[in-house]
Amino acid sequence: MTDQALEQLKDLLHASSRTVIFTGAGVSTESGIPDFRSPGGTWSKYQPIEFSDFIASEEMRRQSWSRKFATDVELIAAQPNRGHRAIAKLIEFGKAACIITQNIDGLHQASGIPDEKIVELHGNTTYATCLDCAVRQELEPIKKRFLEDDIIPTCDECGGIVKAATISFGQPMPEAPMQAAKTETDLTRLFIAIGSSLVVFPAAGFPLLAARNGAKLVIINREPTGMDQYADVVINREIGPTLGEVVGVN
Repeated sequence: MTDQALEQLKDLLHASSRTVIFTGAGVSTESGIPDFRSPGGTWSKYQPIEFSDFIASEEMRRQSWSRKFATDVELIAAQPNRGHRAIAKLIEFGKAACIITQNIDGLHQASGIPDEKIVELHGNTTYATCLDCAVRQELEPIKKRFLEDDIIPTCDECGGIVKAATISFGQPMPEAPMQAAKTETDLTRLFIAIGSSLVVFPAAGFPLLAARNGAKLVIINREPTGMDQYADVVINREIGPTLGEVVGVN
C-alpha cells in the first residue's frame, strides 16, 4: 500500500459531489466482532438455521434465541473503532451521503450516524421485530423471559412470531433497503467499499453497479477481492488506520 493510493482517495473524496460508503464485516472486526465466516465466527460453531425452519418449528426458534443470547456477549461489549469514527466524520461533514452496510451490529449508529443515513441490507441484531405486524421489540425483556422461564417471544400486539431483526438464510431480502441502496448507488459519483470480501450477493452487486454507472470505485480491504479489477483505487490494509489517516481521526 502506497502513500499515492491514500492521496488518490483524498483527491477523489474532495472532488466527489456525492459519495456512498459500503461497509462489510472487516470494519467491525477491529472492534472485536469476528466475521461470521472467519475461524471462531458464528458459522464455524453453528449450522445456520434456515428461515423456513425458524418459522415452522418452535424448537428451531428456541435454538435460534439460545444461540443469539450465547453469542451476543462480544457484540454487547463492542464499541465503534477508528474506522467507524472516520466514516461518521465523513457523514457529519457532508462528504458522504449515506452508508450502505452488510453489518448487523449497530456500530455505525453507535458512532453517531443518524438512522436515516444508514441502509442496513442484512438487518440489525440489536433489536427484534414481529414477522407479522413489523412492530419493533426490544431485546432485554425478551432475554429475561427466555433465560428465566424459557419463553419463546411472541408479539404483544398481534401474537405473531418475533425474530431478531436480521436476515436469515432463506429469508427474502428486505425490499425497502434494497431499493434505497440501488437509488443511492445510481446517484453516487464515488463508491467506497470498505471491509467487504464482496462475495455475498445481492449486496456485493452494488459496487459493480456503481462502476458500470460511471462512478469512481475504491475498495479498501485487508485482502484482495474478486472485484479489484473494476476499482479505480485498491487499498489492501487495516481499515481503521487507513480511514483514520485519510479523514484525520484518531
